[in-house]
Amino acid sequence: MKEGDLLQILARGEDSRHQFKRDETNSDSIAAELAAFANSGGGLLLLGVADDGSVTGLDAAKAVAFPGTSLASHHYLDSEDIDGTLLEQYQRSLAFIKRNLHHVQAGQNFNSLGVLEVPEQAIIELLVNALIHRDYFTSASIRLLIFADRIEIISPGHLLDSLSIDAIRRGMTNRRNPTLTEHATHILPYRGLGSGIPRALGEWPEIRFEDEVAGNQFKAIIPRPVTSVTPEVTPEVTPEVTPEVTPEVARLLAVLRGEMSRDQIMTLLGLRDEKHFRIHYLQAAIAAGLIEMTLPDKPRSRLQRYRLTAKRLRWMEAHPDGTA
Repeated sequence: MKEGDLLQILARGEDSRHQFKRDETNSDSIAAELAAFANSGGGLLLLGVADDGSVTGLDAAKAVAFPGTSLASHHYLDSEDIDGTLLEQYQRSLAFIKRNLHHVQAGQNFNSLGVLEVPEQAIIELLVNALIHRDYFTSASIRLLIFADRIEIISPGHLLDSLSIDAIRRGMTNRRNPTLTEHATHILPYRGLGSGIPRALGEWPEIRFEDEVAGNQFKAIIPRPVTSVTPEVTPEVTPEVTPEVTPEVARLLAVLRGEMSRDQIMTLLGLRDEKHFRIHYLQAAIAAGLIEMTLPDKPRSRLQRYRLTAKRLRWMEAHPDGTA
């Protein structure tokens, strides 16, 4: 089926041969529709389409960034439910991961924004693999979990019977969703050759995989680099308690390094709405005493930069794991 044919079906709306479902969570309803088709000469069931024919996409991913290393944490730094078309799912998922990772200098000049601590190409390959090869006939979503020491990309559906972890590391593939893969080559950075996993390993050999048959899921684990710091003798200070902050402020604190401009921070956070950023990020963080302006007497100066306050830096030194 070509795109034009699909658009015509959507424009005509539902009838006895064509039914739309926004998602796949109600298995009984889907089974009833398929049974009705089987008893009436067949039909076409389209998932990710609202009753009015608009394409909503499926609930693709639930993304959470944690301050520590435990899934049982009561706090998070960032969270997003990701849906939309396949391309939108890919773009939003990649943006979420990138904005919650550190940027490192990696030999670049001091004024550069740096590069991701984990090679971006490795993340792209594993993310595309999850979107293309997940099991769409389960109500579970892809989970993107970012911890202080690792990234986990968890896909619904374990490896098909003919595959093993060793096999996919060597480039073997078996398409779970053949119709999707045919179209994905025109939408995502995907070739369908089984080369994505080997490329990811070539970029970041520390990647691990877990195939959980009992849990019906496949997990890619990307270790984050461990930052080594030379111990320094510092005077003893009275412990400080960090104030409760909003998720927006927590995200800002996670990316702020040294002195940075408003545009640099917004780029790292993947934000475009300047008013929203000013009110919910900058002003909230300044009011909490966590960041400060380098030119407080000239708040609108084009040379204005933002940095962590001494109070925040002392708290980070006393709590290197990010917990109180």
